[in-house]
Amino acid sequence: MCLIARYLEAHGIPTLCLGSALDILEAGKPPRAAFVDYPLGHSAGKPFDLADQEDIVHRALTGFEDIKAPGGAITMLKNTWGDGLWRAEASSTEGSDTRQPRDTTPQFQFAEDRAAAMAKERIAPLKAN
Repeated sequence: MCLIARYLEAHGIPTLCLGSALDILEAGKPPRAAFVDYPLGHSAGKPFDLADQEDIVHRALTGFEDIKAPGGAITMLKNTWGDGLWRAEASSTEGSDTRQPRDTTPQFQFAEDRAAAMAKERIAPLKAN
């Protein structure tokens, strides 16, 4: 994201990166950035909380006014997630593996693709339950 932002800026298109991983924003050095201290994957706000999402996007976009020239400035947004329990969970190495067992059945987007693979004997026909 940061590399793309720098490329676009070099070609005259202003950019602003919004992120929740401060170390990545600092290392990537985007021309302009806004950091929100939320769990990864939630940079644009809490799920289903339209007011929070709109506030974050509005605050982030003020970076175009506040940061006059590209140069790696990062605006620290004051939004808070609420409790800090997510921090302990995110940094824990004690978590359990929540992945599902791997499905080894070949997957196809379209029935025609499955039929073509079966016709070429690339896969076996599906077993009836």
